[in-house]
Amino acid sequence: MDPVEVAAVADAGPGPAWQSKCPWGAPNTTAISCSLADVMSEQLAKELQLEEENAAFPEVAAVAEGPFITGENTDTSSDLMLAQMLQMEFDREYDAQLRREEKKINGDSKVSISFENYRKVHPYDSDSSEDEVDWQDTRHDPYRADKPTTTPRKGFIGKGKDITTKHDEVVCGRKNTARMENFAPEFQVGDGIGMDLKLSNQVFNALKQHAYSEERRSARLHEKKEHSTAEKAVDPKTRLLLYKMVNGGMLETITGCISTGKESVVFHAYGGRSTAEDKVIPAECAIKVFKTTLNEFKNRDKYIKDDYRFKDRFSKLNPRKIIRMWAEKEMHNLTRMQNAGIPCPQVVILKKHILVMSFIGQDQVPAPKLKDVTLSSDDMKKAYYQILHMMQQLYKECNLVHADLSEYNMLWHDGKVWLIDVSQSVEPTHPHGLEFLFRDCKNVSQFFQKAGVAEALNERELFNAVSGLHITADNEVDFQAEIEALEKMNEDHVQNHGKKLSMFSSDGDPPIYDE
Repeated sequence: MDPVEVAAVADAGPGPAWQSKCPWGAPNTTAISCSLADVMSEQLAKELQLEEENAAFPEVAAVAEGPFITGENTDTSSDLMLAQMLQMEFDREYDAQLRREEKKINGDSKVSISFENYRKVHPYDSDSSEDEVDWQDTRHDPYRADKPTTTPRKGFIGKGKDITTKHDEVVCGRKNTARMENFAPEFQVGDGIGMDLKLSNQVFNALKQHAYSEERRSARLHEKKEHSTAEKAVDPKTRLLLYKMVNGGMLETITGCISTGKESVVFHAYGGRSTAEDKVIPAECAIKVFKTTLNEFKNRDKYIKDDYRFKDRFSKLNPRKIIRMWAEKEMHNLTRMQNAGIPCPQVVILKKHILVMSFIGQDQVPAPKLKDVTLSSDDMKKAYYQILHMMQQLYKECNLVHADLSEYNMLWHDGKVWLIDVSQSVEPTHPHGLEFLFRDCKNVSQFFQKAGVAEALNERELFNAVSGLHITADNEVDFQAEIEALEKMNEDHVQNHGKKLSMFSSDGDPPIYDE
């Protein structure tokens, strides 16, 4: 070994040589001696405090040591510095755009949305101001006390003149204003932020009752829209029935609405193939959809509740099923008229409240009503005698009274008159059957007399000619009195002796009474 190396090993001390080079060895700490003046120095104390802070908060220290980006201290020669400045400017513009979107969407709404999670928060971005904090962030309700106050069991607070009970006008007014939040969302109560509103009990109860009424009315309108037919429209259930008719091949296509009324809507359709009963379907059909609303039928029960065919079923059905019975009644009346040879639509099929009939017209154009058509004197005279004959057939052969006969329910097609709309037709034995017949005679007589038909009888003569009765009253009042007397006599006879209806198969046969 070289003498120099031996001397180095000897200077290293008694320990092994590898210990001084081992990275896991204990470091050699040498105590730094300092004077008393250095210990008492304030500069040394600040340096030691900075070292402790840097050791405890390294991220803050790194930021503090970095370059402060301002307009005065900017080094544009560094690409990194330019990129940071551009990114900062982009973040500011992006946050400003988010704030504008928030303000645009929220507006004056009480419920607001926030894009706080999408903002690019920059450590040097100090553009936020107090204007960004709105009343929604303060969580402050002007109608609610900052600290909840409870009313003691004795029912009042304070002493002497400063006593305040739970019935205090101011306290009740503020409570009523706060309780308006429990109204339905559809009821607009307004925005009273910044105003100390006080509603009296009378005003609050009126608003509460109005809110409940509006809520119920909205529910009724929704139900009416979903479960009833409207003008020139059908509800979903009716639409499904029409789709089944088309898909089943009974109808080729439904072209559109041709007529609307208080009780029904009539559509035009092209007929398809024959039904399962081998019933021939006309080339053009009329679909009569009875409205399922009850507004127009609530005053029409007098036409059906006393009809012997439906009297027993009327009291057992709910109001909506009565409307189906109304369609069934028109089908039976049309069948009787068709068997008697009276010109009327031919019944094809009945599905609940939908009645499919033959179309009176051609090429989707319905036949005109008698009030809209212009006829010559000969045709008008011909139409009068035809109607007179049909009224006699309807009364004697079909045992029916139209009960709504006028120029609005008579069509002119192929040189003759056709009768339609017989859903309200009743039998002469109905408690008001003769009254309905006299009203029909009055409408027909007045129309043809105005049309210039000299042979037209007056309403009393026409009533006797149709009914076969011989009522000899000089004026209309006495005439109607005798008609009411006959109806009363018939009603008393039925109540005293009773009547038993025989079961007949065909609709064309009149009822047979066994007293």
